[in-house]
Amino acid sequence: MSLYQLERDSDVQELIGVLRRSDNPELRARAAELLGNFPDHDDRDDVVNALSGAAAEDDSSEVTAAAVDSLDEMGGDAIERLIADVAGVDFGEGADWMKAKAFVRALNADVPELRMAAANGLGNLEQSDAVPKLVECFDDPDPRVRARAARACGQIADSRATGALEDLLRDDSATVRREAADALGSIGNRQALSALLPLYQDDNERVRRIAVGAFGNFGNAQPVEYLVASLTDDSAAVRRTAVYSLVQLLSNVPTQQSHEIRETIVEQLSETDDRNVVVPLVEILEESTQAAQQRNTAWLLGRVTEAEERERVVGALVGALRADDQMTTQFAATSLAELGGEAVEDRLLALVDDDGAPAEARAQAVFTLGKVGGERSRQRIDKLLDETENEQIRKRAFSAISKLGGRA
Repeated sequence: MSLYQLERDSDVQELIGVLRRSDNPELRARAAELLGNFPDHDDRDDVVNALSGAAAEDDSSEVTAAAVDSLDEMGGDAIERLIADVAGVDFGEGADWMKAKAFVRALNADVPELRMAAANGLGNLEQSDAVPKLVECFDDPDPRVRARAARACGQIADSRATGALEDLLRDDSATVRREAADALGSIGNRQALSALLPLYQDDNERVRRIAVGAFGNFGNAQPVEYLVASLTDDSAAVRRTAVYSLVQLLSNVPTQQSHEIRETIVEQLSETDDRNVVVPLVEILEESTQAAQQRNTAWLLGRVTEAEERERVVGALVGALRADDQMTTQFAATSLAELGGEAVEDRLLALVDDDGAPAEARAQAVFTLGKVGGERSRQRIDKLLDETENEQIRKRAFSAISKLGGRA
């Protein structure tokens, strides 16, 4: 019977038999890999014991690697059991510090997969005392170990790793650079974020995307030029991430700096391709559940939209008039006024006539029509004053009609 069939039948005992008794290392490695797919099997203990034995005793490095990876995938105590055997300790009901000590010892194991697993374990435990030992692994000859150690430092998010992670950004392995960049983004102090700035030009797309994604965590305008440059990146994913980071940056900067940074962003965005900026902004406005993101997106759309995506933007901004957050509706109204034109008036009038829409949204539409509407808006609002019993709508209607020339 094939290993594939054994997996389909969930016959872990037969797979364990292949792992322990086969003379073919390729079959043993494949059996070890497949056993990792049964983390919740009734015979889980037997699976873990078999994988631990293979990881510690098999002569084939391929089998060892597969066994360690499967133990890691199984989660829970699986990898801990192996590390305990390697370190020669009995965890029992041991505290995290005891487990961390065993994982640190396993960082010096001869088998790179064990060192990888130990780094993973330390990251999951988030023991800050382990950071210096993890940093030592940045010199490991195996790039997989360096990558896992960098990831663990990111999970722990201890600033002591910042300098070493910065050095790791020059690693030959794109995977290592990516994990180092991600870790620096998680640490998020000024040194860590600044170290990421040059990576917007990294050869690897995922490295660029991670770095650009972290730029939104800045509290100043330093990354704006890098984010704007990333809007022309060859990768659509990087371009979208740059837009998200620009919005997030506006949410993070201190209030006293926000106006200056807004103007800087608008000035530089006006020189980029309309669609690269506007489409992600519309997606944020339509999909985000964070009020600060919605506000800043609504504000930006009124100032960076050109003809190409105008119709879609108007629809999104009119939709934002229904938002629960009052500032979002106000920013959306302001942007609609900035855009102006017949299409804006059409959409606003349709909202005013929608009896099923929230009164607050209809009132905001009426108020905005006072800024962008013409004669037909004046006539509709004049009629609305006689129809509505909602005080909020009436108040906005009086304000709007006074700007449009008064009642007939």
